[in-house]
Amino acid sequence: MTSHFRTLEISDPRFSHEGLHQITVKVPSLQGRGDISVYLPENTTAPLPLVILLHGVYGSHWVWALKGGVHRTARRLIEAGSIKPIALAMPSDGLFGDGSGYLPHSGCDFEKWIVKDVVNATQEAFPNIQPTEAGLFIAGLSMGGFGALRLGAKYPLLFRGFAGHSSITELTQMSQFVEEPLSVYQQQSSDEGSVLAQLLKNRTQLPLFRFDCGLDDDLLPANRTLHQKLTEQGIPHIYEEFAGGHEWPYWEKHIERTLVFFDSL
Repeated sequence: MTSHFRTLEISDPRFSHEGLHQITVKVPSLQGRGDISVYLPENTTAPLPLVILLHGVYGSHWVWALKGGVHRTARRLIEAGSIKPIALAMPSDGLFGDGSGYLPHSGCDFEKWIVKDVVNATQEAFPNIQPTEAGLFIAGLSMGGFGALRLGAKYPLLFRGFAGHSSITELTQMSQFVEEPLSVYQQQSSDEGSVLAQLLKNRTQLPLFRFDCGLDDDLLPANRTLHQKLTEQGIPHIYEEFAGGHEWPYWEKHIERTLVFFDSL
């Protein structure tokens, strides 16, 4: 098989732990290399669906596993029969500043990195990952929630489902978290920085999606506003609120709901 990439480094399976593997790949969209942590259930050869998990500001490819233990959550659910076997791809956001926003800017296409390069690299490294056949999903937290909801809405025919936890819903909210000026992230169209605008634009093609937020989260009003506007527009979705703030204990707990939700689609 011809590779999509000039270089693709894959960790040696002899040294993998708890089903976690690592990829480093060079891509034009990043003008350099990007990292992806991958979880694969053990002893599975059947075609696997792929869930892309996007991290928030300040983080990188390792945080979903090593701060949120998501690979252990997935393994527990699989072993209990609560979900069918799945693969998880946890990419870096491109490592721009405090966070790339998963948008094209600053000479890099952090959006293309996620929707094209991560999928191709993960499938090339582990051939039993078959998102076209078994399903492709995307979820994220905070800035990653913005990325997941926005990209899921923008590419509704690519993803079978998408989800956000404690999500930024409008690009302007990035200023609460990053020291880079908001002008760095601005897109040619303001619609590109709005989750709601993308959902409305593709409303007739959207798969079912969900999002949630903690009751002590500063982004709660923004998430409630998104839910209200979607409800007014008659766009099917699932929105939930739970105890907790903008913190890893919340995301570690509630990513389980998203994995079960994806399994049901």
